[in-house]
Amino acid sequence: MNKPEISVIIPTYNEEESLPKLFERIFPILDGLERAYEVILVNDGSRDATLPLLLRAQKRYPGRVRIIDFNGNFGQHMAIMAGLDRAQGEMMITLDADLQNPPEEIPRMVRCVDDGHDVVGTVRRQRQDTLFRRTASRLVNRLTNRITGLSLHDYGCMLRAYRRDVVDIINESAETTTFIPALAQKFATNPIEIDVAHSEREKGQSKYSLFRLIRLNFDLMTGFSMVPLQAVTMAGILISALSFLFAAFMFIRRLIVGPEAEGVFTLLAILFLLMGVTISCIGIQGEYVGRIYQEVRKRPRYVIRKVYDAQEAER
Repeated sequence: MNKPEISVIIPTYNEEESLPKLFERIFPILDGLERAYEVILVNDGSRDATLPLLLRAQKRYPGRVRIIDFNGNFGQHMAIMAGLDRAQGEMMITLDADLQNPPEEIPRMVRCVDDGHDVVGTVRRQRQDTLFRRTASRLVNRLTNRITGLSLHDYGCMLRAYRRDVVDIINESAETTTFIPALAQKFATNPIEIDVAHSEREKGQSKYSLFRLIRLNFDLMTGFSMVPLQAVTMAGILISALSFLFAAFMFIRRLIVGPEAEGVFTLLAILFLLMGVTISCIGIQGEYVGRIYQEVRKRPRYVIRKVYDAQEAER
């Protein structure tokens, strides 16, 4: 076959219920583009029948499917990084396997890249998520943009397209934890965002719990900005100044009014507030120290058990 022009990278983790329908929809769409393509399916340590289904798809669509099988669960972004590192196309598209973002949007993204855009971001239109999740997402998007200095309206949508030159720079970044949409936006010269459809998840369960979403946003903020550390420093200076003024006020008041027993609970409330601020500041500093610790260990970002592709296996 000719060298693929388009590479579609799909991370999978316990998606046995969604994969059959995904394959039924995505391959006719890619065939309709009338361009050489490849679909890279990354098995991120699934514990169900995901891998057998991927192997079955490889036999059903010969020459168009490559499979990367991890020996454990390394996360969605590391699965995508493994796909980007081995993709051969000049245009790369990432897509989740749960079909919440329909593959029917791919032709629009291809046209955007053809028009000269090196990164095509997406914003989920009429999201079919809970009110809490939509509200939290909007707040996090705004806060993250302010902290990182980027301009993305939907950090959580992984249906995106990248040109080869941007992906090459991403692959050269040797960070153990990274956030691909933000990294691509930072390196892009002519990015664009488009609205895409969003569907309710029909099969399986979301792999992102509340804790994992919080962890992901910590990685995003600490990986792309020093603002949290600078905010801690400014907060420390402000609290120190206010504490000094309060101590001066209490000293003067003692000289004028004399000692008193009132205000004990107010002082306790202020003390607890300062303790909470101190613990939060230590936590933010710990996030940065933890990232440094992860980097200096130089552990591999992911471990591949096997690549189901003749050319890859020979390397």
